[in-house]
Amino acid sequence: MSLPNQVYPVIWYQDHVRLIDQTRLPLEYSVVEISRCDDMALAIRTMIVRGAPAIGVAAAYGMYLGAREIHPNPALKDSTAERNDFLNRLEAVAQKLRATRPTAVNLFWAIDRMLKAARQTIGTVDHLKQVLLETAQRINAEDIETCQAIGDYGAQALPSSPDKLRLLTHCNAGALATAGYGTALGVVRSVWRDGRLERVYADETRPRLQGAKLTAWECVQEGIPVTVITDNMAAHCMKLGMIDVVVVGADRIAANGDAANKIGTYSVAIAAQAHNLPFYVAAPLSTVDFSLSDGSQIPIEERDPVEVYQVGETRLCPPGVEFYNPAFDVTPASLITGIITELGVVKPADLIQFREKQVV
Repeated sequence: MSLPNQVYPVIWYQDHVRLIDQTRLPLEYSVVEISRCDDMALAIRTMIVRGAPAIGVAAAYGMYLGAREIHPNPALKDSTAERNDFLNRLEAVAQKLRATRPTAVNLFWAIDRMLKAARQTIGTVDHLKQVLLETAQRINAEDIETCQAIGDYGAQALPSSPDKLRLLTHCNAGALATAGYGTALGVVRSVWRDGRLERVYADETRPRLQGAKLTAWECVQEGIPVTVITDNMAAHCMKLGMIDVVVVGADRIAANGDAANKIGTYSVAIAAQAHNLPFYVAAPLSTVDFSLSDGSQIPIEERDPVEVYQVGETRLCPPGVEFYNPAFDVTPASLITGIITELGVVKPADLIQFREKQVV
């Protein structure tokens, strides 16, 4: 399949969802067609679709696909009983999707929004199903608009000197991680559009290499200069004066501004503080979990050790070695210069002001 002019990793097409298969990038661009809720749950779990906002959009469509699979119980003659049965079975669909990834709060936010839409809708079950599809499509469209706003607010907040910025990012918080445009890479795109970007430095992001595979791929598609470095080179590059600012994404942010992102982000934040560099987190308000007072309450997903000891078909470590593979770490708010949202850039301590503005 030919490469896209713009990257949209999750789209509704006719009667099904199309996902860019991110496990095959950057060597192969391919699309997976999803028509069943079980297949969407598997795609989220196996990281065919990944990145907190993209997972949220995918889960919203997964809710609709699951709803579409709910057939009426012929024993129920009363419309109220049929509606209640549908809502109960829809909750089982939600539980299936909630179990796919524990850290990315956008997953839970999108599922809860879909459930709320169904519960608040009056009408037949067929009408509820149509409303669920429309709600998923709205979540999809809103995320693209949100990312564009994040990009523009971020561009305004970044240092004005030097004229051409050299920006470091970790993992992939680009169009592939959202419905389109991206959060951290949304900032990159806006700064590049404004002629203020000299180069992106992309940490490779062990163990799954999302920076080397995905962030680099997105930059290459748009002609944005990008240099891939190994994770343990970041502090060295900062010391040599090669980096002006750090911008990363997030999978869940606590009310106090502590931010969970891909493993290794915390190390980058420490290095940035040691070298007096601004460190920004770019994320939509749907990524903020105001129910958590601080980052110690954020659940951290642990993944299969094979990601650590094997690259492709090549095993790197001797048999008998033990492994630890947390997918995320939490960067304390004290290390974060600002959080870039669709409503503006705030210091972590001021994030709480957006609680009432979060769409639920």
